[in-house]
Amino acid sequence: MPRTGVTGHTNLTPATETLVADALRALLDASDLVGVTCLARGADQVFAQVVLELGGRVEVVLPAADYRDREVKPDNQAQFDELLGKSAVVHTMPFTESNPHAYMAASEHVLSTVDSLVAVWDGGPSGGYGGTADVVDAARQRGIHVTVIWPVGSSRG
Repeated sequence: MPRTGVTGHTNLTPATETLVADALRALLDASDLVGVTCLARGADQVFAQVVLELGGRVEVVLPAADYRDREVKPDNQAQFDELLGKSAVVHTMPFTESNPHAYMAASEHVLSTVDSLVAVWDGGPSGGYGGTADVVDAARQRGIHVTVIWPVGSSRG
């Protein structure tokens, strides 16, 4: 059963989310797919939605016990809760507080469980420790195949 993780920007524009979803549908193989995600807003949630749409299974790695209360904004709570509820497995990292170290630890955990990684990434540096570029670097250092998706016309909000 192929296991694919995701990392990517949280601040995608609505138009970019549509472009990314289309690119993911073209990329991912629905047969026995397991998608592993931290379920952050943006790329992670688009990835989870596409995996479920294709009939795959979603596994979630939450960075910390307070992640939903602290990091999921009110306008995203319904979508987050729906995707979390459809997840086959939810693993919460042993951090009480969400912070960059918890995010990177969660991403490292994702990397320890996958065969490949999809990065919804504009190619720029991370805005802080544990960002998309850091996760891509960590995956490449581990020898994990990384597919970068940044469709023409994509932008960050």
